[in-house]
Amino acid sequence: MKKTTFAAALLASSIALAHPAHAAGKPAFGDPIPVADGLTLDPIIDARIRYEGVDQPTVDANALTVRLRTGLELKHAPSHLSVLVEAEGTLGLNNEYNAFPFLLAGSAQRRPQFGVVADPESIDLNRAQIMYKVKDFALTVGRQRINLDDQRFVGSVGWRQNEQTFDAVRAEATVGPVSFDGTYAIQQDSIFGSEAGPRRSMDGDFVFLQAGTKLGPVAVKAFSYILDYGEAFAFTNSSQTYGGRVSGSFPLSKTLKLNVLASYARQSGIGSAPVAYEADYVLGELGLGYQGFTLTGGYEKLGADKAVGKSFQTPLATLHKFNGWADLFLTTPGNGLEDYYVTLAKVFPKAKAVQGLNANVTYHEFRSDVGGVKFGSEWDASLGFKTKKVGWLVKYANYNADRFGVDREILWLQAEVAF
Repeated sequence: MKKTTFAAALLASSIALAHPAHAAGKPAFGDPIPVADGLTLDPIIDARIRYEGVDQPTVDANALTVRLRTGLELKHAPSHLSVLVEAEGTLGLNNEYNAFPFLLAGSAQRRPQFGVVADPESIDLNRAQIMYKVKDFALTVGRQRINLDDQRFVGSVGWRQNEQTFDAVRAEATVGPVSFDGTYAIQQDSIFGSEAGPRRSMDGDFVFLQAGTKLGPVAVKAFSYILDYGEAFAFTNSSQTYGGRVSGSFPLSKTLKLNVLASYARQSGIGSAPVAYEADYVLGELGLGYQGFTLTGGYEKLGADKAVGKSFQTPLATLHKFNGWADLFLTTPGNGLEDYYVTLAKVFPKAKAVQGLNANVTYHEFRSDVGGVKFGSEWDASLGFKTKKVGWLVKYANYNADRFGVDREILWLQAEVAF
């Protein structure tokens, strides 16, 4: 009964949002609502339904999940202050998937006979924050979403139904040509949600620091990420990472442009880390853009310290974005990982039947950093578009283990409406 009621409410909300009715001249549903002089109330609604099917020789999975994220943001323009509160609920409409890829005694959502789909049923306080924001400065305090750069080191894991947020203080400032971004967090609120026991959230001391500037068409940034976990099961992820990132786009002609991205970082243990180690991160990427097409080739290495068998880890990243959508390498193998990839993407801005039509195909070759182990290969493909307020997505991942492990195929079908 609970599942039926939740699904019906979500469907009704989605239909209402997709076809809002409002009088001429009045704000559409979802727009900020003036409530007093300089004071507005902005409703937040994000509804998503998704099918995820996993096909592999050992275990399969079929997950149909729905997620409703809703809240309010109150903004007071004269004081530059805003208050935001947002809740999030996820419901599984079937039980043919394993929501937790770790041992959790007594949980009905731990189903090891099925493949992992990390979208547990949960109800959570997703965000609760106060922000002060002016032109060149912003200060945010409370439970908040943090996405840094391409989310390779820190992200909200927005792909999963329950996103990752942080209990933190974050300051962002621009001084002349230099931008600064600093965060101190005391808790990582994980994607596994309210029913995940001790892995619902992890305490610790987390510091994210960035400073960057632009040199003509080139953006240059230095960063440091310091993670010192408080829970024993997370000690292995305690680390300090220091590095830099360079990116730029250069027109080669009126219709052709060159995109460049490079990054390097060095990671070592800190605080509660069980072993002392040092490992490198290397990224190099070149892309060509032409009339809506983008062809990109890249190399990414998450290195390993051969002496202790410890590799470069990014536990706060939006990991699904990197190293293949089949999610085989969410944790870097002990002997490290090298990913050679090529992507062909196309946007169709003139498509009349749908909005934002886009397609993407990516191929990966995986190897270890130490020992020359072939980790297999993967094809990924996606197609996305919008009809009115509804965003639609079809995604597919096909991992070929090539004698390393087991093959895995995943198909996703998704619809989402957000205000």
